[in-house]
Amino acid sequence: MSQNLIELNLAPETMAAVNTALDTLEANLTGLIALDPLQRRSLAKMGDKSEAFCRHAVVAFSQNPGVLPRNFDLDGFLNDLATLDTLRPMLVRVNRLYERLNDTEMAVGSDLMSNALEGYAVLKVAGKGEGLDGMRKALSARFNRRRAGEAPEAAPAG
Repeated sequence: MSQNLIELNLAPETMAAVNTALDTLEANLTGLIALDPLQRRSLAKMGDKSEAFCRHAVVAFSQNPGVLPRNFDLDGFLNDLATLDTLRPMLVRVNRLYERLNDTEMAVGSDLMSNALEGYAVLKVAGKGEGLDGMRKALSARFNRRRAGEAPEAAPAG
């Protein structure tokens, strides 16, 4: 193998502990929601300037609750800010972990693909007459190109 970006062995005990931790996260974060794409597009977004605006609004509203309409839920507004401040550090950690998981998966996939291509190149040359024609043909299916509307070739028997 000429490429080996990563060598990671995830023992069954490790995976059991990770799955237990994920179960714990899911059990304790039951209030999280999922938005559909339409909902995401239609929501007002809060960037850095908007966040500063909201934080200033908290101060203004807290100091002057009498100017707010009676149906304005100041406690809910304050709770939303507290929730945001609680979620942010967790989100940073989870995003960092997600990026590392994603990069690790990409590196493992790249190692596999690079080494499979290297082995396939050798098999094409050195495997002739070694009873490997069927295997070589099966591997070559990865590189077969079809035109639009053309039916796929039947897989070789065996």
